[in-house]
Amino acid sequence: MQSNQQIKMLIEQLNEVVIGQEHVVKAMVIALLTDGHVLLEGLPGTAKTRAVKSLSSALGLAFSRIQFTPDMLPSDITGSQSFDKHSGDLVFQAGPIFNCMVLADEINRAPAKVQAALLEAMAEGTVSAGGESMVLPEPFMVLATQNPVEQEGTYPLPEAQMDRFLMKVDVDYPDVDAEKAIIRLVREEALNTRLQMNTERSPLTLNASMISEAKASVRKIHVSEAVEQYIADLVVATRTKGVCSDWIEVGASPRASIALDKCARAHAWLEGRDYVTPDDVRLVAMPVLGHRVMLSYEAISGGVTQRDAVQRLLCDVHLT
Repeated sequence: MQSNQQIKMLIEQLNEVVIGQEHVVKAMVIALLTDGHVLLEGLPGTAKTRAVKSLSSALGLAFSRIQFTPDMLPSDITGSQSFDKHSGDLVFQAGPIFNCMVLADEINRAPAKVQAALLEAMAEGTVSAGGESMVLPEPFMVLATQNPVEQEGTYPLPEAQMDRFLMKVDVDYPDVDAEKAIIRLVREEALNTRLQMNTERSPLTLNASMISEAKASVRKIHVSEAVEQYIADLVVATRTKGVCSDWIEVGASPRASIALDKCARAHAWLEGRDYVTPDDVRLVAMPVLGHRVMLSYEAISGGVTQRDAVQRLLCDVHLT
């Protein structure tokens, strides 16, 4: 279980440099262990970019950041073919998507075609250009960000595309103690009294084989029939009249059941268990289900949030 200890040490180190966002760090690691992608939603300055950069640095993975803008083209992400005057051939110039870890910054600022190109790469793990299909690196992980407040000049992701993300994580402002710790951390980094990125220390850098070993261990985590039933009941309840029916207009797809199963197994593995408990399911339900349910007009007008709907769901649906 060397990989388990290394992952735990990785989480501890990330929490030292991404202060007050422990749930964000854990969600990113769970997504890494389950080959998923994460949508981070939060206001500017809440360490979204820092969290992604810290993770890629700790893992020693090739990293790219794409700043999405309204004038982007799909080829700005995937790459394009150009004429090589020396050989006289068309040569494919790989775009920033050809990295192990991709930060899609402000994804909702890009037009629909660009969003679709990114989400296709996320779903298929390949990019098509010039009649050829090219495989993306392994591991491959997209962490997208969006601002929940500023809507001018944005192209909100349709519900079907939101469903492609394993989890959507709300990144909130830190509390007072965390705010003070952030001030001290940045001051110390500026004075070079501490390593700017603790995660770069070689003893804790995970190699590809360790990541593969961890993923294989997560896939072997046991899920009992009772827990399977609980996962199915939670997801089906989002589509059933009588359970949150006055709040939820459109329920979650089967992708939600798959995501709950994967994330619950990863959570159990991080806790050092070889089996999933109902608490594992409940602890990952919010980021897995929140973005997969569409609220009714009555719920929205009443100030109900997706978080409220999932919380009510967890209270109404019980393990059988």
